[in-house]
Amino acid sequence: MIREEAEAVADLAGALGIWTVFGSIHRLSGAHRPHNSLYVVSDRGELVGRYDKRYLSHSEISYLYTPGVAPLVFEVDGFRFGCVLCIEVNFPELFTEYESLDVDCVLASVMVDDLPRSVVAQAYGTLYNYWVAYSVPAQFSATAPAGLVAPGGRWIQRANSDGRPGLAVAELDRDAPDTDIDVAVRLARPWRRTARAGLYEPHVVQGDPRSDLRTAF
Repeated sequence: MIREEAEAVADLAGALGIWTVFGSIHRLSGAHRPHNSLYVVSDRGELVGRYDKRYLSHSEISYLYTPGVAPLVFEVDGFRFGCVLCIEVNFPELFTEYESLDVDCVLASVMVDDLPRSVVAQAYGTLYNYWVAYSVPAQFSATAPAGLVAPGGRWIQRANSDGRPGLAVAELDRDAPDTDIDVAVRLARPWRRTARAGLYEPHVVQGDPRSDLRTAF
C-alpha cells in the first residue's frame, strides 16, 4: 500500500510537472527495520533520490527505524537542495555539512508541534546564509506554520496558521533586490567561508607575554 501511494504521488508530480519531495517509510530487506525517508521526485515523475534520516530519536533507534548514512543533494534549475528530517533540525553539524556541500536551500520536514524547533530552523538561515524550507503538518500550524526562511534569517513566506492545509509559495532568487538577502548571499556567506578556512592563522602572535598571560590587565 505504501509503495502504491508513493508511486501515485510520483505519477501526479509528473502529470503536473512539479518537483516534489515527500516523506515515507522505505522498506529494507528481510527483518531489517525500514528507513524514515524523504523521496525526491522530478517534474517528469521520476524518483531521482532518497534521503534517509540519520539522527533518530530514542524510540526510533530502539525499535522503529534503521538510520541513514549520507546527506542528499539534488539540483533543480541550477539551485542545490539538501534534506533533513524532524529531530535533525537540532543537530547543527548537518546544516554545517550542507553549507560545505554548497546547497542553496535545506528542506526541513518536521513532525512536531514545537515553536523552538522552528526558531532553530530559522537561525540556520542566519548562520549559513541559505534558504531553509520548514514543513510541518497543518494541525501544528497554530504553533509554528510551515514557511520559507531567506538567507539572513527572515521568513519570506508562511503558510496558514489556522490548522487548515495550505501552501507557502516563494521565489528563490540569488539576485533578489532585498538588502538582507543580497548581503547574506553575496557578502556574508563567502566571507564566513574565508574565515573558517584559516584566515586568522597567519595573524596569530606566538610567545608574546602580554598575549599569553590572561590574568593581568
